[in-house]
Amino acid sequence: QVQLVESGGGLVQAGGSLKLSCAASGPTSRGVAMGWFRQTPGKERDFVATIIWQGHSTDYADSVKGRFTISRDNAKNTVYLQMNSLKPEDTAVYYCAARTTNLLSSWSGHYPYWGQGTQVTVSS
Repeated sequence: QVQLVESGGGLVQAGGSLKLSCAASGPTSRGVAMGWFRQTPGKERDFVATIIWQGHSTDYADSVKGRFTISRDNAKNTVYLQMNSLKPEDTAVYYCAARTTNLLSSWSGHYPYWGQGTQVTVSS
Protein backbone atom coordinates (compact mmCIF):
# COMPACT_ATOMS: atom_id res chain seq x y z
CA GLN A 1 0.00 0.00 0.00
CA VAL A 2 1.04 3.57 -0.68
CA GLN A 3 -0.33 6.74 0.87
CA LEU A 4 0.13 10.04 -0.96
CA VAL A 5 -0.45 13.53 0.40
CA GLU A 6 -0.22 16.57 -1.88
CA SER A 7 0.37 20.14 -0.78
CA GLY A 8 1.34 23.49 -2.25
CA GLY A 9 -1.69 24.38 -4.32
CA GLY A 10 -3.26 27.80 -4.26
CA LEU A 11 -4.21 30.91 -6.20
CA VAL A 12 -1.62 32.59 -8.41
CA GLN A 13 -1.65 35.18 -11.16
CA ALA A 14 -0.84 34.26 -14.73
CA GLY A 15 2.91 34.19 -15.24
CA GLY A 16 3.52 33.22 -11.64
CA SER A 17 4.92 30.05 -10.09
CA LEU A 18 3.88 27.36 -7.64
CA LYS A 19 5.62 24.27 -6.32
CA LEU A 20 3.56 21.22 -5.46
CA SER A 21 4.78 18.51 -3.11
CA CYS A 22 3.68 14.91 -2.74
CA ALA A 23 4.76 13.01 0.36
CA ALA A 24 4.63 9.25 -0.05
CA SER A 25 4.49 6.64 2.68
CA GLY A 26 3.80 2.95 3.02
CA PRO A 27 5.71 -0.29 2.60
CA THR A 28 5.72 -0.19 -1.23
CA SER A 29 6.22 3.53 -1.73
CA ARG A 30 9.91 3.27 -2.58
CA GLY A 31 11.58 2.25 -5.82
CA VAL A 32 8.61 3.13 -8.01
CA ALA A 33 7.81 5.71 -10.66
CA MET A 34 5.57 8.61 -9.69
CA GLY A 35 3.43 10.97 -11.68
CA TRP A 36 1.37 14.13 -11.63
CA PHE A 37 -2.02 14.42 -13.28
CA ARG A 38 -4.63 17.18 -13.35
CA GLN A 39 -8.37 17.35 -13.75
CA THR A 40 -10.98 20.03 -14.37
CA PRO A 41 -14.71 19.58 -13.77
CA GLY A 42 -16.40 17.39 -16.34
CA LYS A 43 -13.15 16.31 -17.96
CA GLU A 44 -10.90 13.29 -17.72
CA ARG A 45 -7.78 13.26 -15.61
CA ASP A 46 -4.88 14.38 -17.80
CA PHE A 47 -1.24 13.43 -17.61
CA VAL A 48 1.20 16.17 -16.58
CA ALA A 49 4.57 14.61 -15.74
CA THR A 50 6.24 11.43 -14.54
CA ILE A 51 9.60 10.47 -13.04
CA ILE A 52 11.39 7.24 -12.25
CA TRP A 53 12.82 6.38 -8.83
CA GLN A 54 16.36 7.40 -9.72
CA GLY A 55 15.12 10.75 -10.97
CA HIS A 56 17.18 10.95 -14.16
CA SER A 57 14.36 9.97 -16.51
CA THR A 58 11.23 12.05 -16.86
CA ASP A 59 8.40 12.71 -19.29
CA TYR A 60 6.02 15.62 -19.71
CA ALA A 61 2.80 16.49 -21.44
CA ASP A 62 3.43 18.77 -24.42
CA SER A 63 1.30 21.48 -22.83
CA VAL A 64 3.70 21.86 -19.88
CA LYS A 65 7.10 21.16 -21.43
CA GLY A 66 9.56 23.94 -20.73
CA ARG A 67 7.36 25.36 -17.94
CA PHE A 68 6.97 22.52 -15.42
CA THR A 69 9.69 20.42 -13.79
CA ILE A 70 9.16 17.18 -11.90
CA SER A 71 11.75 16.10 -9.35
CA ARG A 72 12.04 13.90 -6.28
CA ASP A 73 13.91 13.67 -3.01
CA ASN A 74 14.08 9.99 -2.15
CA ALA A 75 15.53 10.67 1.29
CA LYS A 76 12.25 12.42 2.07
CA ASN A 77 10.19 10.12 -0.17
CA THR A 78 8.70 13.23 -1.74
CA VAL A 79 7.98 14.20 -5.34
CA TYR A 80 7.73 17.80 -6.48
CA LEU A 81 6.20 19.66 -9.39
CA GLN A 82 7.68 23.09 -10.00
CA MET A 83 5.27 25.08 -12.15
CA ASN A 84 6.50 28.27 -13.81
CA SER A 85 4.93 30.67 -16.31
CA LEU A 86 1.50 29.52 -15.21
CA LYS A 87 -1.47 30.09 -17.49
CA PRO A 88 -5.20 30.23 -16.72
CA GLU A 89 -5.59 26.95 -18.59
CA ASP A 90 -3.36 25.29 -15.98
CA THR A 91 -6.18 25.73 -13.47
CA ALA A 92 -7.16 22.28 -12.20
CA VAL A 93 -7.02 19.89 -9.30
CA TYR A 94 -3.56 18.34 -9.37
CA TYR A 95 -3.13 14.73 -8.28
CA CYS A 96 -0.01 12.82 -7.34
CA ALA A 97 0.06 9.14 -8.28
CA ALA A 98 2.34 6.16 -7.73
CA ARG A 99 3.00 3.06 -9.79
CA THR A 100 4.02 -0.39 -8.60
CA THR A 101 6.91 -0.49 -11.10
CA ASN A 102 9.80 1.82 -11.94
CA LEU A 103 8.66 2.64 -15.47
CA LEU A 104 7.48 5.92 -16.91
CA SER A 105 3.86 6.07 -18.02
CA SER A 106 1.46 8.79 -19.09
CA TRP A 107 -1.60 6.56 -18.69
CA SER A 108 -3.55 7.03 -15.49
CA GLY A 109 -4.57 3.37 -15.53
CA HIS A 110 -0.98 2.41 -14.73
CA TYR A 111 -1.17 4.19 -11.38
CA PRO A 112 -3.05 2.31 -8.65
CA TYR A 113 -2.32 4.82 -5.89
CA TRP A 114 -3.57 8.42 -5.80
CA GLY A 115 -3.49 11.38 -3.47
CA GLN A 116 -6.51 13.47 -2.56
CA GLY A 117 -5.57 16.30 -4.92
CA THR A 118 -4.67 19.95 -4.48
CA GLN A 119 -6.37 22.86 -6.22
CA VAL A 120 -4.33 25.17 -8.43
CA THR A 121 -6.07 28.30 -9.68
CA VAL A 122 -4.39 30.68 -12.12
CA SER A 123 -6.07 34.04 -12.56
CA SER A 124 -5.74 36.10 -15.73
